Amino acid sequence: MGQFAIKARTIFSLGIVNIGRVALYRLGLKVGKHTHRHHVPLPCGPFFRLKPCACRGPSTQTWRETARYFGWYPVACKKNIPDWHINPFTGGRFEKNDRPYWEIPDFDPQVGDIKTVWEASRFDWVLAMSQRVATGDESELTRLNVWLADWCQKNHAYCGPNWKCGQEASIRVMHLAMAALLLGQIRNPEAGLVDLIALHLARIDSTLSYAIAQDNNHGTSEAAALFIGGSWLDLVRPDKLSKRYCIRGRKWLENRISRLIETDGSFSQYSVNYHRVLLDTLSMTEVWRRELSLPDFSEAFSHRCRIAMEWLNTFVQPGTGDVPNIGANDGARLFPLSNTDYRDYRPSIQLAAALFSDATVYAEQGSYDQPLEWLNIKKPSDLLPPVTTHLFDKGGYAFLEKGDTRIYLRFPRFRFRPSHADALHLDFWLAGENILRDGGSYSYNGGSEWLDYFQGTVSHNTIQFDDRDQMPRLSRFLFGAWLKNKFPTRITQDENNLFFEAGYTDNFGVSHHRKVLLSLSSMKVTDTIKGSFEKAVLRWRLQPGKWILRDDQVNNDKIHLKIMTDSNPTRLEILEGWESRYYLQKTHLPVIEIEVDQPGKIVTEISW
Repeated sequence: MGQFAIKARTIFSLGIVNIGRVALYRLGLKVGKHTHRHHVPLPCGPFFRLKPCACRGPSTQTWRETARYFGWYPVACKKNIPDWHINPFTGGRFEKNDRPYWEIPDFDPQVGDIKTVWEASRFDWVLAMSQRVATGDESELTRLNVWLADWCQKNHAYCGPNWKCGQEASIRVMHLAMAALLLGQIRNPEAGLVDLIALHLARIDSTLSYAIAQDNNHGTSEAAALFIGGSWLDLVRPDKLSKRYCIRGRKWLENRISRLIETDGSFSQYSVNYHRVLLDTLSMTEVWRRELSLPDFSEAFSHRCRIAMEWLNTFVQPGTGDVPNIGANDGARLFPLSNTDYRDYRPSIQLAAALFSDATVYAEQGSYDQPLEWLNIKKPSDLLPPVTTHLFDKGGYAFLEKGDTRIYLRFPRFRFRPSHADALHLDFWLAGENILRDGGSYSYNGGSEWLDYFQGTVSHNTIQFDDRDQMPRLSRFLFGAWLKNKFPTRITQDENNLFFEAGYTDNFGVSHHRKVLLSLSSMKVTDTIKGSFEKAVLRWRLQPGKWILRDDQVNNDKIHLKIMTDSNPTRLEILEGWESRYYLQKTHLPVIEIEVDQPGKIVTEISW
């Protein structure tokens, strides 16, 4: 298939309506439809006041002396207010911050990844400081108001990088609303806070159609912010605009949840971390709806929220809260109310289970209960049923569990655009440890070398043909010729074993079929490849540590791995690869590579 045909098919797959929305948005920018009056003065505060609150739980320690960007990178903040326009990783800085946001480039080589600039302006620190204010720390109240006033002074309305993205504005709205809830200041907020919310809602509302066209968490976040912010304004300063925001936000949030969450709970972005972003957004929305005694969302909406929670629960390791690094991972953690690591997903699951299933995932008391304590939500007594082997056929995931072994396998089932070329990737967990693992994302603006590596086939536990990705890359965030499963996809079992199989044929007519057998103490993976190619490379990306290769066997102190083929391999070796467990952080890990030059079978046996 030629490049033109691939692009045409991809456009059709994205949806003509969505393409039309994007085209109208871009046309609107050119003719000034979506622009705002810039240099509108932002409020100078105060935004919050001291109010006696019962201390509901331990406050997070982030943003007291040190902030941890993307959950890991330390930035000192005890003495200094952040520079809202700097990339602390490189020192690059946006200088022309009086430019309207629609003139700010998506990728500025002088600054680097714009997400590093946005991180401080997501207002995570508003939540952290509000928790400490709620414990009676008056110094944190002063600090909170000073930081907000400084942000308003240096981020003129609708100018500069921090106004560029509607989703970033939405996250600020949600965090400000949750802070008001923590401090008991929803019904009688400071005028400066109300003004700040109103200015943000105007920004979000103006480009909502563009967010909807993305078919991802931009639409859910922005609709949620309009609903939360609009209902808040309608409570404290009602007018036609506030009612419009609230009604429009509710309408589109219902629409997005119906469209983007599949009937098996999978989400449109095929990403474990973006699934958490979605779930935290829904949790904040439901917490707010209850606080204001607003009408319930539809039963269909509530059902999709429940099954989205159950989907994520399947991927969370109970002992640590860690998850497979599958799909795009941009370092987002939307609702940080607990003293837990970025990669601990249990607080999000525990909160969502209480809200949408009136149940608890973890019966014993733990740090994952802190959001419940802060939000004054009683921990349910009913326990959610334990996760079991399950096929998420709508989203393209298989989960197999035997004893303390868990396997997650991706297969192509793309109703929405894929962000990684990871078809038939396999994640293997033993006793809570990730033995065979995904590469992650690293950065959306780290250069073509790292973009191709982390999003491409090379950083996944699957087979790569002729050094190319399984799907051709059309742009930074878009692959073409989306794969389709060409084989029966099913999980079966006998008395002792679980079986799963799936496969695809790519744009070049080359096929890969993978069959997995899992027992209590071993796993067998049979990869069958067919078609015309010069070489095929199977990779197993290993948990960091000491692995020894002898002949066709690889061992560490607990895992024995053997690889066999029905023809002589041209290469079998352990190389050094990369993984990114946190955004903008990459570390080495060992990778087994076996290369063949003809069709046939490759069998991998793992025992423990």
